[in-house]
Amino acid sequence: MTTSILSAAPLQVRRMALAAWPQCLPTNTLLGGLGYGDGPDAVRAPVLSAAPMVDAWSSAGAVRQGRSGRVRWRHDGRWLWGALEINEAAEGIELQALVRHAYADIFAALQATGCRHLLRLWNYVPRINEAQDGLERYRHFNAGRQLAFLDAGQAAFEGAPAASCLGVQGDPLCVRFLAGTQAAVPVENPRQVPAYHYPSEYGLRSPTFSRAALVPLEPGRVALLISGTASIAGHLSLHADDVEAQTLETLLNLQTVIAAAGARCSARLALRDFDCVVYVRHAEHAATVQHVLQDRLGADAHAIRSAVMLQADVCRADLLVEIEAHGSAAGELIA
Repeated sequence: MTTSILSAAPLQVRRMALAAWPQCLPTNTLLGGLGYGDGPDAVRAPVLSAAPMVDAWSSAGAVRQGRSGRVRWRHDGRWLWGALEINEAAEGIELQALVRHAYADIFAALQATGCRHLLRLWNYVPRINEAQDGLERYRHFNAGRQLAFLDAGQAAFEGAPAASCLGVQGDPLCVRFLAGTQAAVPVENPRQVPAYHYPSEYGLRSPTFSRAALVPLEPGRVALLISGTASIAGHLSLHADDVEAQTLETLLNLQTVIAAAGARCSARLALRDFDCVVYVRHAEHAATVQHVLQDRLGADAHAIRSAVMLQADVCRADLLVEIEAHGSAAGELIA
């Protein structure tokens, strides 16, 4: 079991074997988990690295649980973890409407618990790159998500939470989220157009997320939750059909986001100290991606030793790899 560098704070995340989940953690402080591999609370995507793992989120306080519509949630009064799964075929409505309803339930959970600030979302969309009614399903997802944010009076543009959105082959639509009583500081990448300002060629409604969220954990410690990051500069995908070059570009974007976050706080944040999830579109690219990561970060880096690699579809059909990460360090936000 690996305890991440968030563990010194009231909000903790531990990357552990999925087989041990959740029986080895005290249930009175357990918020929830996101698993990688076959098992409870797991993403339905093949694991290409180590044994199936889970990121288990917990707190230092007593946890309460409940439901808001489709959302199962647990919170301690300061931190909220939520989960929902919806089978599209069973609901009998199109993806855009499905996502809009699902996010309405998420916002209802925030209202019910008092943890009103979304910090980070993980979205797993069946057949994300397929066309539906003449439009890619990812664009239907973005429309439903943005409309739900607007319905709820939430920040759909500047100030949106960190997020990732990957494609899986089978139902259901899965969403996991972390929220809190204090808003995060959104972080953008100066090499990229903010996703919420993408031009209309990417869909009539833009993606609703910030590149990262800088979260104060307690006096003297901050966390950085980095969204799914890929080989994009400006708003354009780069290095078509070249997974090595895309991985290098993705690492450059991750380092740039961390540097931008570093300008907003006194913490010394470094990618090699983070926990990462690496998504590759094609399983045969896993070895190449792993080699690039080890070469650039060092085989002994925590980010390499703890990394999980999954096969999943990236939100753009021309992108071959995506990496998300989280970590923390001692420091304070800069006003």
